[in-house]
Amino acid sequence: MTTFPTVPADLFRFTTGPNAELHTAVLHAFGEANERLETALTLDDVHHELRRNHRPVSDEELKSALRSLRQWGLVDTVQHHATHYTSADDYERENLRHVLTRRGEAATAAARYARKIIGSTGVLEAAHLDAIADRLEELRTSDVRTYAALLELESHLDAFQTGVQLFHGELKRVQTQDDAKRETVAHLQTFVSDLDARKERIRQTLALIDAEEVRERALKSAHVRDELQWLQQRKDAWAMLTAWFEEQRIDELEDIARTVIVELLRALDRISEQRRKPTNTAADFRALASWFARTNNDDEAHELFNAAFGLWPARHAHLQHADGELIPSAEPWHNTPAVPVSPQLRRTGKQEHIGATGKVRDVEQIRRARKEQAQRERHELELAWQQLQTDGPIRISSLQELDHDAFDRLLDLVGRALAALPDSTGTRAASTSDGRVHIRLRNARGWAKITTQRGTLSGPDYVIEVQRR
Repeated sequence: MTTFPTVPADLFRFTTGPNAELHTAVLHAFGEANERLETALTLDDVHHELRRNHRPVSDEELKSALRSLRQWGLVDTVQHHATHYTSADDYERENLRHVLTRRGEAATAAARYARKIIGSTGVLEAAHLDAIADRLEELRTSDVRTYAALLELESHLDAFQTGVQLFHGELKRVQTQDDAKRETVAHLQTFVSDLDARKERIRQTLALIDAEEVRERALKSAHVRDELQWLQQRKDAWAMLTAWFEEQRIDELEDIARTVIVELLRALDRISEQRRKPTNTAADFRALASWFARTNNDDEAHELFNAAFGLWPARHAHLQHADGELIPSAEPWHNTPAVPVSPQLRRTGKQEHIGATGKVRDVEQIRRARKEQAQRERHELELAWQQLQTDGPIRISSLQELDHDAFDRLLDLVGRALAALPDSTGTRAASTSDGRVHIRLRNARGWAKITTQRGTLSGPDYVIEVQRR
């Protein structure tokens, strides 16, 4: 049974209670001073840090906070005897120096890490995978940088793990935000674009490394007190690395990313469809009627009518009456006889031109050629389906040489299946557009190569079952 070391009960007590904000600010002040290698602070030093990063407090408030932190074992007080003091107040302010204990350093680091995690967002960074692969290459080839490369490798693995965990937790939030959906799709597409090559590079390099020998080389330059504990920590980190890049686990991460891409794209499509409201003619006429009701006179009504129905001077304005001299040019159009307008002009914008009837072509030869082409294509299609039909589930990698037409049909079928959602067993199903051929597909956790007359294609292996109906 695995046992875990317990955390001291008072370690995070400074984060609760009415003075939690002041206690946290004081520890933060010590933490910032430690970064500048100022390990011991006087009362005035702490006052200065609080004024700079928090708010001014009185001596009594600060002394009370330091007493509480000292009771919880987070701060200790030491004396400085190198100076002569002229008063009791000077003695208290200059002689007493306050330092963080080991527990205080741990509490400060934990609080900073918690704030960092709360304020960070989950990402799947392909750069971490590249960095992991680079550090593994260094472990194989460089003895000088073994220790540094090993620690950098663990750091990149930890960052990758944290990003995956945070990203997985944020997916529910993404489902409710349209902008986040689009950003997530773009991010995931970038992550999975070259994931196959990255994970294969890491797996191959891991297979070539002797982990025990790497740890022994790193230990020579580590200069640690507890060698057994250090070696166990490195062993645990290496086990985590190999577990992450086992074939099944990293492939599951890729499957999750691709599934999320499909789901988010479908959600965005549904949102776009909802925003594209169909044209409602009745609503348009009601709006037009309200506009007519707001016109002030007939001229405005005529202008609105012309704008709404497009009855401006049009293409048929050049048409004339049979005897145009009988009608004065200044005569209003509504007092003149109508001019016949060709329906062809209204429909296409062109006048009818009556000409000689074209010769009727002999289409018998065209029909015969098309019939022969259709028969040939049907025969090629039957041959392709015969090549692809399986008696049961098979791996794509077991298909040795395919006719290029059959290869095209296979790619189309596999593409249709990958676009479909998997069922509870991880199986995807799809059919051709005519429904005559059906495919069932599931992951095979491997790599496949298919050769045709035009070359070789390599990609993820799948178990497929192709049936004709």
